[in-house]
Amino acid sequence: MKRRSRSLPCVRKPPVPSRRVRRSAELRERLFRAALVLFGEKGYAETTVEDITEAADVGKGTFFNYFPTKEHILMAFGEMQLGKLEAIVHDTKQSDLPMQEVLRMLVLRMTEEPIRNPAIVRALLQANLSSVSVRRAMLRIHDRNRALLGQLIRHGQERSEIRTDLPPEEIAQVWRQTIFGTLLFWSLAGDASLTERIEQSLRVLWTGIASRPSANDAKRRKQTGDKG
Repeated sequence: MKRRSRSLPCVRKPPVPSRRVRRSAELRERLFRAALVLFGEKGYAETTVEDITEAADVGKGTFFNYFPTKEHILMAFGEMQLGKLEAIVHDTKQSDLPMQEVLRMLVLRMTEEPIRNPAIVRALLQANLSSVSVRRAMLRIHDRNRALLGQLIRHGQERSEIRTDLPPEEIAQVWRQTIFGTLLFWSLAGDASLTERIEQSLRVLWTGIASRPSANDAKRRKQTGDKG
């Protein structure tokens, strides 16, 4: 029987793209990164397309070759985060890495960007509050995020590592709310404590969702102990 990996599988390297494709990807990434920095420094509403192109050192018209509107920067951020979750869900189904470690790895990967730019969390919140179009787009991404995390939780339930007396979607929603709350409170401080805060939240969350031994299991353990 084929053994499953104890770690998440390594992603195969894609073919090397052409110089033109690399150049295009580099420009898009430069605009994306410049925008995130400015959103953090100035706020989403206060940042203009001109600000972004000036910081990225490209012409204004170049921006619209990659992003139809400023809102699409935030959608790209949401899609980037969603891609990380999709990859972990896919890889987890091919691995027997314990679910507690999978969920820990997931959260740490999803918080890489906030660690790099703490103010981005506040900027995202501002954008969601100030723009109806951003809020609608981000809600669609959040729905997909919740569904994927629900799949991951269900997988953990099928492996008897996560409690089954609650729907996976409900556990996924509470998980997301707790992690987002941790990010939000940390962003107000903007210090180096995020990893510590995340680890604390993960310990409490796992205690709440880990599978419980059944009454029969407890009875068997007691009988085994009595025989010893």
